[in-house]
Amino acid sequence: MKIDRDHALYTAEHTRRIDRHAIDRLGIAGIELMRRAATCAFASLRDRWSDARRLLLLAGSGNNGGDAFLLGALALEQGLAVEAIALTQASSGDAAQARAAFAAAGGSIRLALSDAELPAADVVVDGLFGTGLTRVVEGVAAALIERVNASARAVLALDIPSGLCADTGVRLGPTVRADATVSFVAWKRGLFTADGADCAGQRELATLDIPEAAYAEVEADAELLDDAYTQPLAPRRGNVNKSTFGHVLAIGGDTGMAGAIRLAGEAALRCGAGLVSIATRGSNVLALNAARPELMAHGIEHAAALDPLLARASVVAIGPGLGRSDWGRGLLDAALACGKPLVIDADALNLLAQHAQVLPCGVVLTPHPGEAARLLGSDVATIQRDRFAAARALARRYTAVVVLKGSGSVMARPEGAAAVCPWGNPGMSTAGTGDVLTGVIAALRAQGLDAWDAACSGVALHARAGDLAAGSTPRGMIAGDLFEPLRRLVNGSAR
Repeated sequence: MKIDRDHALYTAEHTRRIDRHAIDRLGIAGIELMRRAATCAFASLRDRWSDARRLLLLAGSGNNGGDAFLLGALALEQGLAVEAIALTQASSGDAAQARAAFAAAGGSIRLALSDAELPAADVVVDGLFGTGLTRVVEGVAAALIERVNASARAVLALDIPSGLCADTGVRLGPTVRADATVSFVAWKRGLFTADGADCAGQRELATLDIPEAAYAEVEADAELLDDAYTQPLAPRRGNVNKSTFGHVLAIGGDTGMAGAIRLAGEAALRCGAGLVSIATRGSNVLALNAARPELMAHGIEHAAALDPLLARASVVAIGPGLGRSDWGRGLLDAALACGKPLVIDADALNLLAQHAQVLPCGVVLTPHPGEAARLLGSDVATIQRDRFAAARALARRYTAVVVLKGSGSVMARPEGAAAVCPWGNPGMSTAGTGDVLTGVIAALRAQGLDAWDAACSGVALHARAGDLAAGSTPRGMIAGDLFEPLRRLVNGSAR
C-alpha cells in the first residue's frame, strides 16, 4: 500500500537511500540538499522564536553539523549573533564546505570542552549527531548535551535530537531534549515512539523539494496515523435499530475486579455498539446494574454458561479483570473456540502466554510492554529496545493484529505492515485506560471495521480522546474521563 510522504515512516537506512537517489540519479548536489535543510530549519526557528537574537550552534563533524553551520550562516546574514561549538577541529564531506561558509560569514567556532560553560543564547541549534548514530553518546558530546538540557534554553533539533536512535526512538545515553525537531527528507520512525515524543518536542517535516522519483524505489517501513483514523464511521441513517450496530460481549471481572470490565463495556457503548453484554462473576452483577444499567451484566461461574452469550454476540472482548485462575482460563478457552471476532487484552494475554495456542482469524491483541514480553518469552527492556520489531514478532507468532501500547503505540499485522499513533499523553498512564481501549476496538469491530482498521482507528480515537480529556492538566486524569470526548470523536466532532 502506498503511503503519502506526510505519513510515511522510514528507517535511517531507507532515508539514506532516498538521499543517495536524489544525489546520484537526480543530480541534486549534496551541498544543495544541505542548503535546503538549513533554509527550512532557519525558517522554522524564526517562526517559533521570532524574538530570538542570539543562536548557539552545536555541530558534529558530519552532515548534521553541516546543516547547523549553514543555518548559522543564514542567521548571520539576517543580523543575528551566532556562536558555534564543534566536536572536532574539522568537518568531513559537504559539511567541510558548510563550515567554511559559516566562518566566511563571520561566525566564530570553538572546540567543545567537557567543563566549558555555554555561551549566552536564546535558541540552541542541535546539529551534533544525525540519523546514523548507533552507539551510546559519551565523553565531551555527552557532557555538552547534559549542559544544554540543564540550561532549559529553547532547542531546535536538526533531523533528529542528538542521542536518539532514529530507528527505535530509544535514548542512546544522554539525549537532547528539543522543543522542536525538523525532520529532513522523510519522517524517521523513532521520532514517534518510545522516547521520541519526549525528546523531539513539536515535530515538523521538510522534504527539501526532493522529487517523488527519489522515494519511488524505497518502501516506507511504517505508516503514521492521520486524522482519517479518528473518523472511521459514516454518519448513521435513520431507519436502523440497536441490532444494526453489533453486539459486544465483554468477558472479565473476577472477584474484586469488576471495574475493569465495566470500563471496557461502557467504552463499547460510548463508541456506538448497539448492545453490550458483560460476562462476569455473579458477585459483580448487582453493582454493575446499579452503576450502568445499559450494560447487560450476567453472572457466569463456569465456562459452559457462557455459550448462550457467545451465540448472541457479534464481537467478543476478553481480558479486563479476568484474572489468571481456572475460571478465567475456562472463559478464555470458550471465547477462543466460539468463532467470533476477538479483542484479547490484559489477563487473557497473560493466560495465552502461559499456554500458547493457535488463534482464530481476525484477532486483535492489545498488550502493554510487560504482557508483550510474556507473550514472546522475553523481557520489557528487550521489547522497548525496538518496539517495531516486538510488535511485528507478536503479530507473526500469533497470526493476529497487534497493538503494542505505550508512548507511540505500534500496530502490526502478521505480514509485517506497521503503523504508529502520534497522539496520547502521560496522563493516560493510569489504571483502566487500557480497558477503555479494549472496548473502543470491540465497538468498531461490531460496527463493521476489520481487525486492522478497528485497531488503528481504536488507538487513534482513544489517544485523541485522552488528549482532549487531559488538556493542559494531564496529571490526575482517570480512565472515565475519556468517555465524553470519545463520544464526540466517533460522531465527527473533535471539540
